[in-house]
Amino acid sequence: MAKVSQAAKIGLFVVVTAGAGYLVFRTVDRQVGGGGGYVVHAYLKDATGIATHSRVAIAGIPVGTIERISLEGGRARVDVKIGKDVKLYEDARLGVRAASLLGENVIILTQGTHEPLKKDGDEVETMPEARSVDDIKEVVGRIADLVEKVAQQLAGSIGSEEGGNNLRSTLKNLAEATEAINLTVRENRTVINETLRNVDRITSVNEPEINKILVNVRVITEDVKQLLAAQGGKDGKNGELRDTVERVNRASQSLESALGHIDSVAGRIDRGEGTVGRLTKDEALINEVQGVAEGVNDYVDSLRRLQTVVGLRSDYNFLANTIKSYVELRLQPREDKYYLIELINDPRGKTSFTQTDVQTTNPNDPAQYRTVTTSTTDAFRFTIQFARRIGPFTGRFGIKESTGGLGLDTHLLRNRFEIVQDLFGFGEEIRPRYRLWVGYEFLRRLWLIGGVDHLFLANRRDYFLGLQLRFTDDDLKTILPFTGGAAAGGGR
Repeated sequence: MAKVSQAAKIGLFVVVTAGAGYLVFRTVDRQVGGGGGYVVHAYLKDATGIATHSRVAIAGIPVGTIERISLEGGRARVDVKIGKDVKLYEDARLGVRAASLLGENVIILTQGTHEPLKKDGDEVETMPEARSVDDIKEVVGRIADLVEKVAQQLAGSIGSEEGGNNLRSTLKNLAEATEAINLTVRENRTVINETLRNVDRITSVNEPEINKILVNVRVITEDVKQLLAAQGGKDGKNGELRDTVERVNRASQSLESALGHIDSVAGRIDRGEGTVGRLTKDEALINEVQGVAEGVNDYVDSLRRLQTVVGLRSDYNFLANTIKSYVELRLQPREDKYYLIELINDPRGKTSFTQTDVQTTNPNDPAQYRTVTTSTTDAFRFTIQFARRIGPFTGRFGIKESTGGLGLDTHLLRNRFEIVQDLFGFGEEIRPRYRLWVGYEFLRRLWLIGGVDHLFLANRRDYFLGLQLRFTDDDLKTILPFTGGAAAGGGR
């Protein structure tokens, strides 16, 4: 079979990559739909967690996207593009709902029912704002302050060894008193039952039985009087009721002593004495605790604003006749800065140099000379860089393809055209490695890339052309349901 020419390989590569990119683009952009539609707008007090090009839904069904977010009159103006087959009426409403605990928000709409219909450029009224994560944190913070005060008072009252002993003694006395009362009731069950029967007869008999009722009442009162006056039984012990009264008296004395100790401990806390007292009076310690709480709050806010961008890229190097692949991850806590992580598979491998100084007595060689050994290994390379954007320029520094490196990106045409420069590979060659390429987003999320590598070294210079797919968290949520359906269809 004849060897396929280099031009045929390039053509096949471009056709396959373009087809795959178009399929992915159709999947990612399916919720937006085709062209047409109309744009309405609404005003929000806070647009935190809302990103442009994210979906807009009615009853959970995507019907459009966020076209633009701008500041107007101190409020956030949100322009929403709605599909032409979706009708919005005069009483339609727009609102913001939380999509996750990390602070991501989505735009929702109610379609309304009353004429006339909304048209391009109309304003939509907003729904009442739901309670935000910040409001919930404020309520939880107030509850935590109250719990802390109660815990401090409880720790001051029973946290010491003396307070714990007093509380145990009080509980023990109460348990003994309760046991004595229970025993008395069990031993006098017959009398109690007779009393209840007498009361029943009183409520059931008529007027002629009043004399009998009075007699029975006198008998009962006499029995009770004898019970209270009893000094002891045959065994020389006090009566059950008197023992119970004495135990309750002792329990009240123990409780009074415990309350005295509690009042003493509370006074020490109020004066700032002891460990707990110093904790309530030391302003420096209180400020430190407040600083820690504010730091935790800032960390939670940064997680809520974190945006993730994933990129998949493949380049074809014309002179080396190889394909270079990238997997890119951007962690973007704010719009003007992000952290870049890349894993690169370069068929040309990683080149390193070993320098050796040799001293010899061989008359055919110089007495002292230096050898340089070049070695190339087939290994993955990685990139970890910090990026900061100022206006249309983004500066980057850190590790670039497993070596120290710098970068400068220029963003034009509403961020759809980029000029990227990288300077890295210090020590791999005599001169550092300089790469220049440009990218254009000709379809949503799909970039066409072309440039030159090793610009300073003519013997290693190469030209490349490639495609890159970039997608965000919202795109992943769109792709995953279609992926699951395709997998289920393949299983059948």
